Amino acid sequence: MLGVERTVSNTTTVYVFIDAANLWEAQKTKGRFFDLAKLCKYLKQQHSATAMKVYYYTAYPAEGTREYSTAPRYKFYTYLKKGLGFVVRKKPLKQIKRDTPEGQVVEEKGNMDVEMAIDAVNLIDAYDVAILFTGDCDFLALVNYIKNRQKRVYIYSSRNNVSTEMRTGGHGYTDVLKVDVDIWGRRLRYREQNAE
Repeated sequence: MLGVERTVSNTTTVYVFIDAANLWEAQKTKGRFFDLAKLCKYLKQQHSATAMKVYYYTAYPAEGTREYSTAPRYKFYTYLKKGLGFVVRKKPLKQIKRDTPEGQVVEEKGNMDVEMAIDAVNLIDAYDVAILFTGDCDFLALVNYIKNRQKRVYIYSSRNNVSTEMRTGGHGYTDVLKVDVDIWGRRLRYREQNAE
């Protein structure tokens, strides 16, 4: 019988899927923005990644729907793509008008869950480890799919923004507010509301 030599790979490819809305909730609680370069360095070390790719999912307000300019947002997306090498998936917020007893109300919806799940499924053969920045229990089916494909999956979120199913469904859960490494950037500043 001929001996067959098996090559064991010493590489770990990590794909990170970031729900920007989930990131925002953690930032509001902390009162600081993430320093995304530091966060990526932390994740790479934490998961012994030899290669890492980050996907960032966000919905944004269309120009003219705010009393302030939304142009700086595009500079941020360019920084993510060109500066950090992220893949940015974005779409405009949808405005839905509803009639209520108090009058017409406009709600905004910008869920990117489907896009995130499709990417994680379509790219399954490209990574060994998936990191999901979300606490939404709708992703439990995705977590189970990834695990059933013999991949590891870790959940990153923050207290009060993660379901029990997501805390316990993957191979591990990390509360980003309790990370003891500096992954934080500048302080949040809120826009002043115009007093009438």
